[in-house]
Amino acid sequence: QKSCGKGLFNLTCSHLNLLEKEYFGLEFRSQAGNHVWLEPLKPITKQVKNPKEVLFKFMVKFFPVDPGHLREELTRYLFTLQIKKDLALGRLPCSDKSAALLVSHLLQSELGDFHEEMDQQHLATHRYLPNQEYLDNKIMHYHRRHSGKTPAESDVQLLDVARKLEMYGIRPHPASDGEGMQINLAVTHMGVLVLRGNTKINTFNWSKIRKLSFKRKHFLIKLHANISALCKDTLEFTMASRDNCKAFWKTCVEYHAFFRLSEEPKSKPKALLCSKGSSFRYSGRTQRQLLEHGRKAKMKSLPFERKHYTSRYDERQCRSSPDLLTDVSKQV
Repeated sequence: QKSCGKGLFNLTCSHLNLLEKEYFGLEFRSQAGNHVWLEPLKPITKQVKNPKEVLFKFMVKFFPVDPGHLREELTRYLFTLQIKKDLALGRLPCSDKSAALLVSHLLQSELGDFHEEMDQQHLATHRYLPNQEYLDNKIMHYHRRHSGKTPAESDVQLLDVARKLEMYGIRPHPASDGEGMQINLAVTHMGVLVLRGNTKINTFNWSKIRKLSFKRKHFLIKLHANISALCKDTLEFTMASRDNCKAFWKTCVEYHAFFRLSEEPKSKPKALLCSKGSSFRYSGRTQRQLLEHGRKAKMKSLPFERKHYTSRYDERQCRSSPDLLTDVSKQV
């Protein structure tokens, strides 16, 4: 009853033997129907009204510009599962060529070297893409090229393809601009993006932004003086509700801290009589701390077991671990 979000999140990471845990988070649907992240420093009972009815989803929260910074094989595997799920749900729009190439790397990791009959049977019973039936031949064409690649090598190559996609790591949040035009807001390692559909129409780098805030359902971006000389000092966007606006603001606060700060921000002392504004802050190691720890750490990567449909790897056997990670394609 008294546990904070960090307690549940740490138990999840311990179950997975996950070291680079700060890239991930637990997402759930709030009572208002919004998808929000479980806050580490806040009691769970203050965030979730009916815990027995809530499903927490373990997901990638921060997408680094270069997945090569991920040190652990398990971390890269979990990122691969996130890309796999985003593809299946249509949340990672890309060209047919890129989609087929991504799925071909997934097949190499899960099935091993190309075998035409096995590939056809597998693609007939497992859906990786919304429009997969049109791309089966292209997927198998690419899979044929990956002969000899291990699952770990396939993960690296998949993430290298994914990071170059226009919508890699972008979670759009519907809003409208000052003129009432429907747009999407998103936050990435570089700053806040404005999109029309899936097309970026403006990028506000962290170096340009003086302050991010919200007032009711209005999200405000305040720019530095040298930037605002060319446009307005404050840009205002309207979102569906105050809850939506606050949730996006919190995500921006965490993204800025994780990618821009050198260490975890310190908590502010509580006001004695009254307080103005939110005390929300990022909790955990920043990306810089993760990278420094990775350089200094001499320990070997922790072993883990992948879940596979069949074993066609000859000398490299893949063991089954049904309780470690669930098969996303079957859930979809």
